[in-house]
Formats: sequence, C-alpha cells, structure tokens
Amino acid sequence: MRVLLIEDDRDLGGAVRDHIAAEGYAVDWVRFLEEAIDATLGTVYDLVLLDLNLPDGKGLDFLRRLRKRGDTTPVIILTAMDQVSSRIEGLNAGADDYIVKPFDLSELSARLAAVARRYSGNPNPLLAFGEIEIDQAHKLVTVGGKPVDITAREWAILERLVRHPGIVVSKSQMEETLYEFGAEIESNTVEVYVSRLRKKLGRDFIHTARGVGYRIER
Repeated sequence: MRVLLIEDDRDLGGAVRDHIAAEGYAVDWVRFLEEAIDATLGTVYDLVLLDLNLPDGKGLDFLRRLRKRGDTTPVIILTAMDQVSSRIEGLNAGADDYIVKPFDLSELSARLAAVARRYSGNPNPLLAFGEIEIDQAHKLVTVGGKPVDITAREWAILERLVRHPGIVVSKSQMEETLYEFGAEIESNTVEVYVSRLRKKLGRDFIHTARGVGYRIER
C-alpha cells in the first residue's frame, strides 16, 4: 500500500510516517497543500491521510478538489476538531473515515486497513486460498493451520496481491507499495520478496506473468 500523509505538525507527521513505514508500506509525507496537489497528480496512492488545517489552506478544499476531478482514492481525515458538525462536513466532502487527534497509532492502522479492504471490494479481513489462510486485520498467515512468520515488507507484497486475486500486479506497482517517493530502489527487490513468500507459502501460490508481473489465483 502506498500512502500520502498530509500533515504539517512535524512531531505527529514523523510518528505517523515511521509507524506506517514500519508496517512495510511506502509513505510520502508532505506538509503543504501545494505539495499534496503535485503528489496526487504524479503518483497513484492507495490511501490519503489528510489534516484539515494546513499552513497554505484547508484540507477540505483539497478533498473537494480531489473528488471533483474524479479521484476516488480513499481519504481518512486527521484533525483536532471533534465536533459532530465538522465530522459531517468532512464525510459530505468525500472522506471515508475520520479520526480525532490525539489518537493511538494502532487504531490508525486498523482504520487504514479497514478502509483499504472496503475499496478492494472485500471488507472481510479473513481470506482463504486452499490451505493458506490470511487474516488481514491482524496480519497473520497460516498454512495448514500452522502460523507462518511474515516480515513487514513481505506482508506489503502479499497484501497487494491478495487484495485483487486473479489480477496481475506489475513489478513497478509492487515497488510503489514498498518505497516512498525519491527512495533508491534495488533492481531485484520485488523478486527477492516474492521468492521468500514462495518458500514460506508454496512455490505455486504466487504465479509469474512473464515480463508483466505477478498474480494470485483464488
């Protein structure tokens, strides 16, 4: 999953960025709406975390602009304003969820994952592929009932694939899941993580579409 974080508070922004990155996701953090607009025009994101009060404008104006141009990227609002009227305004502007500061980072992770699942068309956190069972809510994987240790980046790759079974995910799309904007990308990173997942989950679990990418079949 690739996340755009729009938050001007350095301490909070840094904490949220580090927390999400530790879960294996790519995070682009910007502190101004102008930067956010440029980011969404040049990159496809899986989710946006949006603060409402920013140095150069209002987050709701950015959200309305995003929706007006047909961008359906899920948006979770982060704000210190907890009035019901503010929440209603944000949801009516096109937000998918709303979390009030201060918040627990684990709660943010849960909301982020839940919104992502809804947009993938399967809100159920439990998935089964033969003997392989995947609990997206708790990031747990079992094979034949036995737990399998999955690292954060292996999970990021796995989640990207199982979210759209049967659909080929390109190498570049997987790289966007793992790396924030401007990061140096090793040429064989995706292949390494796919190989590790095959060793843990079975060689036939992840199929290669030669020259295109990878897919998982139900």
